[in-house]
Amino acid sequence: MNQEQQQAILTIALLAAFADGANTDQEREQIHRLAESLGGEPGANELPGIYQQVILGRVTLDEATERLTEPGHRQLAYEMAACVCDADGRMTAPEKQFLTELAQALKLDNKVTGPANDMAEAMAGLADDAAPLTSALTPAGIQSPEPVARHVMAATPRIADAELDQSILNYAILNGALELLPQSWSSMAIIPLQIKMVYGIGKTHGYELDQGHIRELLSTLGVGLTSQYLEQFGRKLLGGLLGKVAGGLGKQLGQSATGVAFSFATTYALGQVAKRYYAGGRQMSVALLQDSFKNLLGPAKEMQTRYLPQIQQRAGNLDAAQIMTMIRGA
Repeated sequence: MNQEQQQAILTIALLAAFADGANTDQEREQIHRLAESLGGEPGANELPGIYQQVILGRVTLDEATERLTEPGHRQLAYEMAACVCDADGRMTAPEKQFLTELAQALKLDNKVTGPANDMAEAMAGLADDAAPLTSALTPAGIQSPEPVARHVMAATPRIADAELDQSILNYAILNGALELLPQSWSSMAIIPLQIKMVYGIGKTHGYELDQGHIRELLSTLGVGLTSQYLEQFGRKLLGGLLGKVAGGLGKQLGQSATGVAFSFATTYALGQVAKRYYAGGRQMSVALLQDSFKNLLGPAKEMQTRYLPQIQQRAGNLDAAQIMTMIRGA
């Protein structure tokens, strides 16, 4: 996939992100920062310009799709758009209309678009169902039928901290592994797992959280749902991982999984901030929350290099059924 094709797919993904016109100013700013940060990646120097063209309405869907002539690239573009539309919850009518027009522009039939829509909707549904689970704190990747939260509630604070730290680390490793998978939908599972992690941390400190509160916390920290998914997708695309298969629904781990999984750092920093926030009785200001997250993100990025072998090993053992089971807490 050459640079022009990469940019075309990124353009389509950004068009999908703004298809329903419901993005908040905060979410737009997060996507703008994303465009700026990814603009430093190899082959993506024009990405901030692409963002501006989309925001100002200077690029059309037809102009973006006509640059994609390979069937695999067209399929990938549609899959990414479907996932972006579903990243923040169930698809709206304008988003459905956008995907219909995109399928027509890409000349794709239902045999191609149907599986992508089904997977994106399934992942969005899992995000909606992720929080109210009694087993929410069970560390992802540890085979134990007994929720860790029960042990934490009965333990001393020191042991509770150790249990929480291990749980956060396990979630971070799993989410880093998901980012290394070539499937275009795999990054969508990161969001419900982060919601599940925060729910469990709050429950350990006596707070029964709802979806709205958790999503607001993530957004406050700059971990917007749509922008986070776009970031994971952009790094996969620019790193060549998605180009290893014809369409993102391929099953094999991409060879470029030797790179760093950025979702490890985001998940780890989010978990640590949530632990401090709920342990302190939710008294941290917005500014303090944001500063704490930024300060933790740097060390977490250094940690992810150390844990990369474990992240890669985890990625090699994941499939769609496993991922959905983990999110549901079954």
